[in-house]
Amino acid sequence: MREVAFIKQNKPKWLDFEQAIFGKTKKNPDDLANLYIHLVNDLSYAQTYYPKSKTVVYLNHLASQTYQKIYKTKRQDTNRLAFFFKEEVPMLVYEYRRYVLYSFILFFLLVGIGVVSAHSDDSFVRLILSDGYVNQTLENIKKGNPVAIYKSGSNWGSFIGITFNNLFVGIKSYFYGIFFGIGTFYIYLQNCIMLGSFQYFFYQQNVFWESVRGIWIHGSMEIFAIVIEAACGFALGASILFPKTYSRLNSFKIGFKNTFKIFLSTFPFTIAAGFLEGYITRYSIDMPNWLSVGIILTTLFIISFYYLMYPFIVNRKIKANVPTI
Repeated sequence: MREVAFIKQNKPKWLDFEQAIFGKTKKNPDDLANLYIHLVNDLSYAQTYYPKSKTVVYLNHLASQTYQKIYKTKRQDTNRLAFFFKEEVPMLVYEYRRYVLYSFILFFLLVGIGVVSAHSDDSFVRLILSDGYVNQTLENIKKGNPVAIYKSGSNWGSFIGITFNNLFVGIKSYFYGIFFGIGTFYIYLQNCIMLGSFQYFFYQQNVFWESVRGIWIHGSMEIFAIVIEAACGFALGASILFPKTYSRLNSFKIGFKNTFKIFLSTFPFTIAAGFLEGYITRYSIDMPNWLSVGIILTTLFIISFYYLMYPFIVNRKIKANVPTI
C-alpha cells in the first residue's frame, strides 16, 4: 500500500486517538487499550514499509502518549509516586532520548572549550571563578588540602545553601528553554565552561587527582542532573520551534507537560548531591582512595543507569507486553 493511501485509510482513527489523548473526548481505559493495540499495529506497519517517513515519528509519539493516558486513567495498585519514577519518567526519557544525547555532546564540547581557554590564557580562570576563589584555593593547596573550601560553614548550612543554589541553576536551565532553547544554551555555556576551567586549574596546580576524588563525590550527580535539565530545556524549545503535525500552541503544551516531568525527576538527585557536598565532600582528603572512588562510581552508576539504561529496559518490557491482533 502506498503511504498516501495508508494515511488516508487510517487518518480518522488517528484523529480519534488525538481527541482521546489531547482533546475533550472521554474514553475508559479498556477503550484506550483497544485503540492502543490498533495504533501499535499501524506503527509497526509504517516502520516496516515507510521507515524514514514522518508518519513513523507521528505514530511513535502518539503511541507513547496513548500508553501514558492508559496508565493515568487506569486504577493503580502501586503508589502514584512509585509509578512516576518507575515507568512514567523512563518512558518520557526514552521518547526524548535524542535530546539527552545532544545535551551530552554539547556538554563535552563546552567543557572542552573551558579547558582550552584556561590553558591558553592564564587570566581566564580568575575571570570565570573570581580572584577571591582562586587565591583561597591556592592557599589551601599550599596547606595540602585543595578542596578545603568545602569545609567552610556547618554541615546542614552547606547542605541547604548548596542544594537551593543547584535547584535554582536547574530551574533556570529548564525554564529558559522557553526562549527557543537559547536561554538554556546560555546557562549551559556558563556552567560547562566554568567546570572545564575549574578542573584545568587543579590540573595546572598538580592536584588534579585530589580534586577529582573530592569534588566528584557530589559532582557526579550534580553535573549529570544539570545535563538532563538542559536536555529538557532544549526539548521544550524544540516543541515551539518544531511543532510537527500539531499547532505551535498544542506542541508547546505537550512538550512542557512531558519535559517538566523529566525535569522534576532530577530533584532527588540534586538534593542527594547537595547532601553529599555538605556532609561527605569535606572529609574527602582524609578518606582512603578506595572509599572516595567507590562513592563516585556508585553515584555515577545510579544516575546514569536511571537516565541512560533503564528507559530502554522499560520500553523493551512494554513492547513485549503489548498484545497483537
